[in-house]
Amino acid sequence: MKFADQLIGKGLSAWVIIKLISYNLAWMVVLVVPMAVLIATLMAFGTMSQNNEVAILRASGMSLYKMIIAPLIGAVLIAYLLIQFNNEVYPDANHAARILMQDITRKKPTLSLVPGVFSQEVPNYSLLARKIDPISNELQDLTIYDYSDHGSINIITANRGVIYFSRDREKLILDLWEGEIHTSDMFERDDYRKIHFNKHKIGMPGSQFLFRQSALGGERGDRELGAAEMKSIIDSLMVTRATYNERLSKSLADHFSADTVRFRFSGRNPSRDLITAYIRAENQLKSVRNIVLADIQRLEDNQTLINSYWVEIHKKYSIPVACIVFILIGAPLGTMTRKGGIGVAAGVSMLFFLVYWAFLIGGEKLADRALLSPFWGMWGANFFLGGLGILLMIKSARERTTISLDFLIKLVPKKLRQISDNYENS
Repeated sequence: MKFADQLIGKGLSAWVIIKLISYNLAWMVVLVVPMAVLIATLMAFGTMSQNNEVAILRASGMSLYKMIIAPLIGAVLIAYLLIQFNNEVYPDANHAARILMQDITRKKPTLSLVPGVFSQEVPNYSLLARKIDPISNELQDLTIYDYSDHGSINIITANRGVIYFSRDREKLILDLWEGEIHTSDMFERDDYRKIHFNKHKIGMPGSQFLFRQSALGGERGDRELGAAEMKSIIDSLMVTRATYNERLSKSLADHFSADTVRFRFSGRNPSRDLITAYIRAENQLKSVRNIVLADIQRLEDNQTLINSYWVEIHKKYSIPVACIVFILIGAPLGTMTRKGGIGVAAGVSMLFFLVYWAFLIGGEKLADRALLSPFWGMWGANFFLGGLGILLMIKSARERTTISLDFLIKLVPKKLRQISDNYENS
């Protein structure tokens, strides 16, 4: 739906659309997996608590801490696989999606001609057909402006014509009957030619109507690289940053040394000499100020770029680790709510995931602007929700607590609520 306006009407094959959707599923998987872990944990422990299985296990001497060992091991395994996905699959999928979207954007829709309206969809040509037969698609009373030769003006008129693609769709062929070709030189106004023809054929470029997928390659953005590649880029940027710092220090030392500013006084007119010295000093200070500001701007741009790469590196690990954090939250909440239906699980998961997503987006923006370190920007949500999960775990393990979260069911669509009811009844 996001790209629908760029896809409709371009004659793309179903396979191209499927590939575009498949490539864009990569970034969705990165966010869906942690949320799925939270929903699964809430449903599993909620069902166990609803069926009094948690109470039976506690009565037999098994604490909640032991109950979550197996889910924690599973979450660690999922987090490890998601880290591999983030570094191996996710960057290539993002790169392929960007290249494919660029190719789709460049493709023009099929040529469409409207009677009485100039069409400029073909490069270097402007076509006007005053009448179009809807049955035979024959064009009548045509006027064509040919701009392919920049040194001359070519105007072609014809009583009728037919336009079609070549077999390889590389060319647009225009067959014309009973017309004239008017040619004049741009530089020699006296040079004018007029040719009458019974039949004439024009070959126009048509590759812009043909979809071609480019090969992968070229420069990649931060979301199209793995952690190892981004660390290499950061090392290069740090070397450049050291060069900028050295240049700035040298510039300041050279321009503000004691021997830099020297003025010659004639002694004949001290006031005039003083004014001249003041003007020269002011001009030199402005020059130094511009040089220093330019160096500072380079340093700021360099730091912003470094921060953006560090944000993406930390994100590749912080989001998978959220799977472990959501186990710590889902297990105690599941035992407290005592409901294993998808309605409550989806509502609670949505609430916590919105909090996590707000932390993640806010941290990324602050880190990109150098207002917060990339580490805390990306890991702050994990520390906050992880600490909350540990507190809930301790509280749930020490005492039997029940929380009513029926109000969250209102946030869930009716269809999901019906599925939840059927699940609980079965």
